[in-house]
Amino acid sequence: MEAITGSYITAFLLGLFSTVHCIAMCGSVIGALTLSLPVEVRESQRKMLPYVLNYNLGRVLSYVIAGIIVGLLSSPLANFNGHAILRVLSVSVMIAMGCYLAGWFPKFAVMERIGAPIWRRLQPIGQKLLPVRRYSQAFFLGAVWGWLPCGLVYAALAVAATVGEPMTAALVMLSFGLGTLPAVMGAGLFTGLLASLAKAKHMRQIAGLLIIAMAIATLFLPSNHNSEHLNHDSHEYQAPNKGGG
Repeated sequence: MEAITGSYITAFLLGLFSTVHCIAMCGSVIGALTLSLPVEVRESQRKMLPYVLNYNLGRVLSYVIAGIIVGLLSSPLANFNGHAILRVLSVSVMIAMGCYLAGWFPKFAVMERIGAPIWRRLQPIGQKLLPVRRYSQAFFLGAVWGWLPCGLVYAALAVAATVGEPMTAALVMLSFGLGTLPAVMGAGLFTGLLASLAKAKHMRQIAGLLIIAMAIATLFLPSNHNSEHLNHDSHEYQAPNKGGG
């Protein structure tokens, strides 16, 4: 249980610490989406908020679906003592993402091309939803946007893969999505101010270092796989006492 809770916290902090990446990458996206709204909506933050919220609810739903898929794909490996491999992979991806965010590992951008084939199929669907005039349009457009190729999302999926169970992996991605909400929601409402913050080199380096530190810290957390074995051994040890006189 502690290991699973640790995965939730790791995913949430990954989203939160990557604020500058979210603003830099998604700020322009949500800026374009808000520009598709009627003028009277754009001129009022109160009217614009429900649309921005629906964009992000759709986006987070896509992350949850991706978590289920990754959980299904990774569960066989986790069940056959592959949890350690998944954990090392997760930490490696998170460290690489931290270095990339800080500007020390630009080649990590290649990883963001992994989801390009899926995005090429979904992008035309998103374009058909423009211009946005209803909350439902904003929601489904956000759901399409959630599949935009992003190294940060892939790092979160690597964390989700370590739990070895689809629904738990989905909750890990939900935690990640919630962590990104302050930045992306803010980018939709205060684009100019946050965009200038995201361009600050020292802010990106601080965020990158935080992610690297968090990745290293996860190595010292109890693993879900080991916890299951401990619980199993504990039950086996206690079993003879139940039948004793």
